[in-house]
Amino acid sequence: MTTQLTAETSDATSEEASEVTSGRDSARTVFLLAHTGRPAAIRSAELVVQGLLHSGIGVRVLEAEACDLPLPPTVEQVPEATPEVLDGCELIVVLGGDGTLLRGAEFARASGVPMLGVNLGRVGFLAEAERDDLDKVVDRVVTRAYEVEERMTLDVLVRDNGSVVHTNWALNEAAVQKVSPERMLEVVLEIDGRPVSGFGCDGIVCATPTGSTAYAFSAGGPVVWPEVEALLMVPISAHALFAKPLVTSPSSVLAVEVQPHTPHGVLWCDGRRTVELPAGARVEVRRGAVPVRLARLHHASFTDRLVAKFALPVSGWRGAPH
Repeated sequence: MTTQLTAETSDATSEEASEVTSGRDSARTVFLLAHTGRPAAIRSAELVVQGLLHSGIGVRVLEAEACDLPLPPTVEQVPEATPEVLDGCELIVVLGGDGTLLRGAEFARASGVPMLGVNLGRVGFLAEAERDDLDKVVDRVVTRAYEVEERMTLDVLVRDNGSVVHTNWALNEAAVQKVSPERMLEVVLEIDGRPVSGFGCDGIVCATPTGSTAYAFSAGGPVVWPEVEALLMVPISAHALFAKPLVTSPSSVLAVEVQPHTPHGVLWCDGRRTVELPAGARVEVRRGAVPVRLARLHHASFTDRLVAKFALPVSGWRGAPH
């Protein structure tokens, strides 16, 4: 049996659906994180906020950033950057360069809320959109036209005389580096409880596939597609015959032992969190227990992203015959 709707019934149904949708959207909230030191980020944040509010989606920001942004009074402001401030948020929209995106990743990991990055910097591999895509970003958020994927992280711990003295994590990389520019850092590398090699170097980068296009790439490491599960160990300016980048199983445990006679080193996680390493320290890196969730707008392959981000020359490519 086919039901016929009169115009009056149809209008009433549309009004009811509109009320339901409006009520649903009014309960939706997006957390906005921006690099307010850049005029472009301030303008971009203003456009995103206007678009979301116009569609009935609430916006929440940190008070420290709100004072630099031209925000309407309906925008919710929260005082502290803690995971609790993201309670009830559907997404974290991050506007900025690599540093701001990594800051957003800290929020995403701690809260479990997906991060949607808009690149306002140079490369921005973690970003899903560019500055010119702001209208598209707002539309995709409003219509929920995005997918969420999980990216591997690293759990990092530092031992001194066998005792754990520091723990940390990283999305891109954990880097053990020298402090004194005039002397190399003497290290011994270990994988899965067995020694691999020892040498003097400027440092060692332990990275995820996500981080393979960051510091590890600059150190001469391979580019690893994000869907590949692996850990990378890349020496920095090593004085040794065997100092090649290593790619291991995601279940491996990587260790860097700083020799007791070498000057103190330092551990950097994602270039944001650091701790000094005493002589003789041991740094262990393993797959992180908590991933970072990223919101994705595109189904484009990582190959296309790589070509676009690094402006790789592909002219003359003909492709496989049909």
